[in-house]
Amino acid sequence: MAVLKRKERVSDEIPTASMADIAFLLLVFFLTTTVFNEEKGLPIVLPEEAEEQDVSAKNIIFFIVRPDGSVIVRRGESEQEQVVPYNQIESILRTELAANENLIAAIKTDPFAPYKHMINVLDEVKLSGADRISLQMLEE
Repeated sequence: MAVLKRKERVSDEIPTASMADIAFLLLVFFLTTTVFNEEKGLPIVLPEEAEEQDVSAKNIIFFIVRPDGSVIVRRGESEQEQVVPYNQIESILRTELAANENLIAAIKTDPFAPYKHMINVLDEVKLSGADRISLQMLEE
């Protein structure tokens, strides 16, 4: 005669003994597979080696970025200054580049000017087709 064994009662609880192990494995998995976005800066090609060159003042046009967003345009060593909004820089620089292909656009930014004003001026300079650009902080 076969004796029938009674089945043990099935537990209605969730086993939590390995819950910490599972949480740790999930944490390690997500940390190793997560891709962090790199901050994108300005795409500027810098020279390999720093070398100083003497540049004639007639080959420089200065764009001085003020804290209010306006830009002072000064040509070479001339004391004559012209205050313009940043969106007129492209046309001014295109005209100057047509007259002098060796022109260097020197962007000087006031230390208290918001970063976006300097970026606006730099964008306009690049739109004008200038490939010689100098970025500087305005000294008092």
